[in-house]
Order: sequence, then structure tokens, then C-alpha cells
Amino acid sequence: MESEQSSLFAIVNAPHQFNYENGITLTYVEPGLTRGVLRAGPNSVNPEGNIHGGAIAALADTAAGGDCVTSSCSIEYLRPAQGDLFCEATPKKLGRKLSVIQVAVTDTAGKMVATGTFTFFMTRPGEA
Repeated sequence: MESEQSSLFAIVNAPHQFNYENGITLTYVEPGLTRGVLRAGPNSVNPEGNIHGGAIAALADTAAGGDCVTSSCSIEYLRPAQGDLFCEATPKKLGRKLSVIQVAVTDTAGKMVATGTFTFFMTRPGEA
């Protein structure tokens, strides 16, 4: 598991990748739980000064998917958010071809900002 975790961190958190350039980092990966953080910056906000919904969706997709290919997602935005955000992703169903992952996004005060469900095509390295 250690090498699989290190490999995922190396890919997802690498400089010059979408996540890195947008302040998104995976912070914890274990079977049954993945965590990520969005370090909010000036490019993370919408015209009202809140974190843009697309930035929240990107954080959730990154935490939920790792090295899979997104098939579909549904996100419920529960309140406007400012500052850094944290996401926890847990599996609802892990399959050979499709997996369904539940996400919860919170702010620095621990308030729920968004929840969602992601479905992923499961791939093997080099298959996507």
C-alpha cells in the first residue's frame, strides 16, 4: 500500500499538473478514505468573493478519483465558502469496472460546504 500511496501522491500532487496549479493537494490516501485540501487563492474565487463552485468540484473530484476516470458526478452546494476547504471521500461501492464515491467538503470551521457523489471508470495504469 505504501508504494501505491506514494505513487498516487507523486502523480496527483506533481508540479505543473492541474491540481498543483489550482491549489489542490491529496493529503491522505488509505483504503476506504481519501482526503484532500484546496488552498484557496485569488484564482479560486467567483465575482462575489466566495470559492468558485468549479474549484470545489475539482477538489471533490481529485479526492474521490485519484487515478480513475470520472464517469459522472453530482454535487450539492450547501453554503458559500471562503478560505481553505477540505474534502473527505469514502466509497459507497468499489467495483472492477465502476466505483461510486461519496464526498464531503468542509471549511476551516468544520462547516459542511458541499456533498456529492462521483462515479468512476476503474482503469489500470496506462489504460485511460
